[in-house]
Amino acid sequence: MNHVGRRSRSRAHARRGRTLQRMAEQISPEGEPVRTAEVIAAACLATDLGMGFPFEHGLHGTLMAMRLADLLDVGREAKSQTYYASLLVYSGCTTDLEIARIFAGSRTENFTPRMMGSPLEAFSGFVHALPPPDAPPLQRAYEVGRRLIPLGRFVKPHLTALCEVAEMMAKRLGLPPAVHKLFVLLTERWDGKGMLKRAKGEEVPLPFRIVGVARDAAYQRILGGDDYAVEVISRRAGHAFDPRIAARFIEEAPEVLAAADGAGPAWEAILAAEPRPWLTLEDEGVDQALAAIGDFADLVSPHLSGHSSGVAELAETAARLCGFGPSEVALVRRAAFVHDVGRVAIDPRVWQKPAALTVDEWEQVRLHPYHTERVMLHPGFLASLAEPACAHHERLDGDGYHRRMSAPALTPAARLLAAADAFHAMREPRPYRPGLSPEEAARLLSEDAHAGRQDSEMVAAVIEAAGQPAPPVERPAGLTEREAEVVGLLARGLQTKQVARRLGISVKTADRHIQNAYRKIGVSSRTAATLFAMEHGLVPAAGPTENRFGTDSPR
Repeated sequence: MNHVGRRSRSRAHARRGRTLQRMAEQISPEGEPVRTAEVIAAACLATDLGMGFPFEHGLHGTLMAMRLADLLDVGREAKSQTYYASLLVYSGCTTDLEIARIFAGSRTENFTPRMMGSPLEAFSGFVHALPPPDAPPLQRAYEVGRRLIPLGRFVKPHLTALCEVAEMMAKRLGLPPAVHKLFVLLTERWDGKGMLKRAKGEEVPLPFRIVGVARDAAYQRILGGDDYAVEVISRRAGHAFDPRIAARFIEEAPEVLAAADGAGPAWEAILAAEPRPWLTLEDEGVDQALAAIGDFADLVSPHLSGHSSGVAELAETAARLCGFGPSEVALVRRAAFVHDVGRVAIDPRVWQKPAALTVDEWEQVRLHPYHTERVMLHPGFLASLAEPACAHHERLDGDGYHRRMSAPALTPAARLLAAADAFHAMREPRPYRPGLSPEEAARLLSEDAHAGRQDSEMVAAVIEAAGQPAPPVERPAGLTEREAEVVGLLARGLQTKQVARRLGISVKTADRHIQNAYRKIGVSSRTAATLFAMEHGLVPAAGPTENRFGTDSPR
């Protein structure tokens, strides 16, 4: 694009964007501290969606944990750790890519109520989640038998991944080492009968002993009411739970349970419950925390690995080309990090389906920006990101989703993010098509602009931004170029044999690269390696796929 055209586009945007810039600066200008609790509470809401919990269940459980910590008269540091640990305790549970392949039923409905029972009871919860819930008895029995061996191979690596991912999330969300290092013992029990057998008794950190009782009681209360919750905690005292903490809960159950009974949304109550001094994030720390939430959402499918951070990078470059002011650039970048967090509310099988979607499945997909809105639209900093983040599938002609907004209602930031998301999605592989070339993606996006669906100025900026040469990148954690390539392919869902075939090397050599990469990164699971790959930009933008089906819109 010539310089005259670029200057003209910048002036046009400057005229249209002054209102948006003033709004962004009034709500949370770049450089102003953001409360860490606000971002972590949003991550907790996203976890509720991914787990199928009632919305704000995690906030309610945390309010109960804090009331229990008060009754136990724990110290300030332990109380602070309890707060953050409770909000993030399930943060790794929705991120294992093997879940959709092994479980046809709901783990939340079948395993979560039993996970703090006896080891046999916990195992039975896994088994109940194996077959489809509505299958006839003979088919259920067949499905259980067929899936038992994969289940046996799944459990320990899955629990390891829960610990690793929760630790990585806590670290990236800005929590201090004293908090994120707790998560290595996330799955341990008082009686030492956790599957990983890393600790027992008082070796289990006090915050997790408190959180275990409070979060289990919060869920059992949903299933059977207050008396049932007390009964379950009584049975599990001295087994999964510290008997002293369980006894205090039983003695003071009405008061602990009442902590979650406030009228209206729990958002303000959960922010008020954070022990002082409040933790805050600034500048790069805000971006890192929001990027962590985006990467968490992208783990729903290997075809989405790195999507949110990729869109953020593209949108930021395009925003600068458009002449956005510093606050607007930050707004677009940060909204891009979290624009797809609502994806976690949709069954992963939908995102990984290689064929055309059913009407019901498409309706689920159409509503994922609404679920992003549920996570983001709360008083405070996150509200400033909600408008562009939740409008990334809206179109100027009113034919987008989920609100079918049209041109007058869409701000420049929303229009730019919509164009960047569409371009980046077309470049990525999907189960039903290969990733498109930059030229083909640019052509299709230009056609959308010509048809009046996308803003032509924003489309021009996105295409120009996508054509810029990438700067040289030093590989993180001392990875070699080949090891970084291998980690990126793992993040795209390839197995060891497929990695070897793609790179033209032996399976033994591929496995050696994988093990070396895991050692350097400091992880032992594919899920944690995928999160590392997304954090450090190692996921390849596009790649071939076995299935090719037409689609009207990138998912």
